Amino acid sequence: MLFAAGNPVQLSELARVLNWPEAHVDQIAQALKEKLARDESGLTLRQTGGGWQLVTLPQVYPVVERLAEVTDRHIAAPTMETLSIIAFKQPITKQEIEQIRGVRVDRAMQKLLELELIEEQGRKPVIGRPILYGTTELFLRSFGLNSLAELPELPTNAEAAAGLDEAQLRLLDESGLLDAENQEQELDFGEPLEGPLDQDTGDND
Repeated sequence: MLFAAGNPVQLSELARVLNWPEAHVDQIAQALKEKLARDESGLTLRQTGGGWQLVTLPQVYPVVERLAEVTDRHIAAPTMETLSIIAFKQPITKQEIEQIRGVRVDRAMQKLLELELIEEQGRKPVIGRPILYGTTELFLRSFGLNSLAELPELPTNAEAAAGLDEAQLRLLDESGLLDAENQEQELDFGEPLEGPLDQDTGDND
């Protein structure tokens, strides 16, 4: 069933089709995963997106890629940064993303929409009703997550500052972010930045 489906299949759906209790189906899936590992198969079962999926082992993917001549789906660093902001701040508007990054994100957003990693999730109830964006089920599958709750916690500004050099610390201190955090104030991205945003030219997708 998982081979035929390709995409993750919900445990409840597997149980319905097989007419077995969900606990029994889950036990069988776990056993199959262990058997594939013992047999050193190139396949494995992955629990992701709230269901089970039959996938290729990461270590053999290069061979499959050459065989299938898969198109390069590499995501450049600026696009990945935009995706990270959406993942942690969703639902979020394009303007809010640009205010966080300080550059325009048109190309990055277009790339993520083409890859179906993000999607429109309604409109924000403010003047202009800008589009809200969030991640998709494909995003969860691509990063091996069952839900957004499995995203790692973001470090505080103080924790992030611990890894910066003296010059970077000085810039962070001048920005006032550390003081704002110490005063337990939330950053407000509702107001536009002064002056035009620079175009994000670092994305060479």
